[in-house]
Amino acid sequence: MHRFKITELGKNAFWLRGDERDHLVRVLRLAPGDDIVGFDNSGAEYYATILKIEDKSVTCRILETSHPDVEANTKIYLAVGLSKGEKMEWVIQKGTELGISGVIPLRAKRAVMRLEGTKALERVKRWQKIAGEAAKQSHRVQEPQIFEVADWSDLPKLLPANTQWLIPYEEEKTERLQTVLDRFDPLLPMALIIGPEGGFEAAEVSWAQEYLGAASVSLGPRILRAETAALAAATMVLAHYGDLG
Repeated sequence: MHRFKITELGKNAFWLRGDERDHLVRVLRLAPGDDIVGFDNSGAEYYATILKIEDKSVTCRILETSHPDVEANTKIYLAVGLSKGEKMEWVIQKGTELGISGVIPLRAKRAVMRLEGTKALERVKRWQKIAGEAAKQSHRVQEPQIFEVADWSDLPKLLPANTQWLIPYEEEKTERLQTVLDRFDPLLPMALIIGPEGGFEAAEVSWAQEYLGAASVSLGPRILRAETAALAAATMVLAHYGDLG
């Protein structure tokens, strides 16, 4: 059954407008009487039937409301160093499927990509669309939050004060991610800071440790690409706390 993000929710009906309305009408060619599923990022999903299609909206009558247990119990955020090409899109899409709660695009010293101003806002809008489509495909009921492009100094104020920070670092030889997770509280949010293609400078890791209380961890003996590290780390956290596998 096709899924849509609800534009407006009423007591017994909801409405689809903009891109959601156009996708239903022009791409899927659905019609009154067809059944669909809507979600509104509240954790609920609504089984409905299409009542009326108009020029700018689709009206749907709610048949049933449910609260499926599909979201990860541990909130995981990825602060990812800006990467060139489609790597950031890949991380957002696959991270959404895995169950992450948000992505913070991070300016890092060794990042090849540079995003500022209008260009940055346009790219974030595209990333938000990718996250929304991936949420539908994976039958999630909450889209991950895609933050605006951030600097290191922005990180402390973007997430709750009780966020537990982790920074996978190739020079870390002592602490393994799994060992640190044993000490963390799965009921509190976690943020993984992932480097760009060129990795982190030592000063960036030190800053994260001092100002975020981040734990520097190793993901294993092999050097991973930035996009691989992001998805591997998220998967390891979710699996460690019983959400995957």
